[in-house]
Amino acid sequence: MRASRVSRTVRVNDELLEAEQIFINVGARALIPEMPGIDEIDYLTNSSMMHVDFLPKHLVIIGGSYVGLEFGQMYRRFGSRVTVIEQCERLIGREDPDISDTIRKILEKEGIEIRLNAKCIAVQRRGKDAVAVDLDCRKLPRRVNGSHLLLAVGRRPNTDDLGLEAAGVATDERGYIQVDEQLRTNVPCIWAIGDCNGRGAFTHTSFNDYEIVAANLFDGENRRVSDRITAYGLFIDPPLGRAGMTEAEVRKTGRKALIATYPMSSVGRARERGETQGFMKVLVDAESGKTLGVGILGIGGDEVVHAFLDVMYAGAPYTVITRAMHIHPTVAEYMPTLLGNLEPLKQC
Repeated sequence: MRASRVSRTVRVNDELLEAEQIFINVGARALIPEMPGIDEIDYLTNSSMMHVDFLPKHLVIIGGSYVGLEFGQMYRRFGSRVTVIEQCERLIGREDPDISDTIRKILEKEGIEIRLNAKCIAVQRRGKDAVAVDLDCRKLPRRVNGSHLLLAVGRRPNTDDLGLEAAGVATDERGYIQVDEQLRTNVPCIWAIGDCNGRGAFTHTSFNDYEIVAANLFDGENRRVSDRITAYGLFIDPPLGRAGMTEAEVRKTGRKALIATYPMSSVGRARERGETQGFMKVLVDAESGKTLGVGILGIGGDEVVHAFLDVMYAGAPYTVITRAMHIHPTVAEYMPTLLGNLEPLKQC
């Protein structure tokens, strides 16, 4: 597709299309990192993994975040040996250390090998059905030999072949289309929604982009991207549900806050199911009583977190949750118990 200098015209092959509004929603694809040997081997991505019809003997995964950990646990449970290689000092760097460390322990308990601090990574073919990954880690050995390699180090927008420069549509250094709070590009009548605008990398953020644009255009609303609260899930077992800020992000604001944690091993529903791994953590503004952020790593965490998320959108204090009557026996009924443990967040 090539966009002409006329901002309302798009050329697709030999066909010229014109419209009053143009919406760019081209998504993103797996980022292929630059590393020695990468062009000489076969590798898998999140897309090609969906078509695998065999069981890798030893799946080596480069990338210790959502895609890497979800596929890693899946294939370990299928029966593959799995090694996850992460450049940073811990898994899921955007999360707090206590949550990251707990996730690592959960995965290692299942037999997944975790290699952190892999600063210098190189790959090479080792025979017909093997791949070797060289890494500079604090922990030996410095080579991992596997049968298959999955690259899970991030995404890149599908904007490099659109000819956006012909229409003057601005992108950043990574190729993401720059948009304002209502997802408009710098060119009138052109919007960019979904993964290609860099304002979210989840299916739910992409759909919310559509909702924002549709409400503003057709319903006369004034919705903005900044109105939404960060929310996502990590779909390992047990899952992680996240809404709002992490503890680290709250600390950076310097505001007075309250914090509480509660182990899943003390949740009746978790004990009944024999799924007691993980814990809950919530942070509250000390002055307004509004919830700043919550992370629930444990059985049902990806669903229970919405009890907080909806109250956060309503701008209501956490006491709305503590005063509500919840159904027994559930995980959600322990949200008031969690909030009952609030204490001042000590600044480091």
